[in-house]
Amino acid sequence: MYLNKTDLNHSLKVIFMRILAFYKLFDIYRFYLKNKLNFNMTMKLLNTYIDHTLLKPTATKNDIVKLCKEAKEYQFFSVCVNSCYVALAKSELKNSKVKVCSVIGFPLGAMSTRAKVEEAKSALDDGADEIDMVINVGLLKSKDFDAVWKDIEAVKKMMPNNILKVILETCYLEEVEIIKASELAIQSGADFIKTSTGFGIGGATIHDVKLMKSVANNEVKIKASGGIKNAKTALEYINIGVKRLGTSSGIAIVTNGKSSNSNY
Repeated sequence: MYLNKTDLNHSLKVIFMRILAFYKLFDIYRFYLKNKLNFNMTMKLLNTYIDHTLLKPTATKNDIVKLCKEAKEYQFFSVCVNSCYVALAKSELKNSKVKVCSVIGFPLGAMSTRAKVEEAKSALDDGADEIDMVINVGLLKSKDFDAVWKDIEAVKKMMPNNILKVILETCYLEEVEIIKASELAIQSGADFIKTSTGFGIGGATIHDVKLMKSVANNEVKIKASGGIKNAKTALEYINIGVKRLGTSSGIAIVTNGKSSNSNY
């Protein structure tokens, strides 16, 4: 049986379309594998930005132990805890690469400079690698800028070899105050400027981080915190230059899963 020219052309066209369809499917599969790999690599890299955080006042010793186990399992950069739990966290994290970060003057920043210095000293003696201190928002709004930078400088002066992050609590600040607070923190020797405690009326925003970045000008790094609950949000901040993320939703971020109910 012989095919006429019309039938032959039709058969060849069908074969060609099937071959084309196969190559399209193959390209789609390759794209899927590539992006799955990129996604997995991205999730793996995200952990190195995260300060795995538990700062709520009801946190128990068992909660801190659990936090540290999670940090080791997911290889987060650090755990961030209240100063009373630094020694426990340090003990739980021994022989691991996870660092211990302690907040001081938290969450109001309204205590005396001496109190902040003593709390920072105690946290460092207990094994803290990094300190996150809260700026005195009231003094900033009073335009007592000398008192603000001296408050920060006093803490940094007694920990020259450790990382100091200064929390601006941007939710309470006007744009001009965010700029001024960033300038004062940099002037006082801060290693990072940080958006929020997570206990104010709002957390990090892209707008506020961009303002901070315009002042930082690569002199200091930026930490975003408060309301970062998923990988999409985390990547948005990293893509505009944030070098550290404070969050209680670290596991959800790196596994693309359900986030914490905490504001932090």
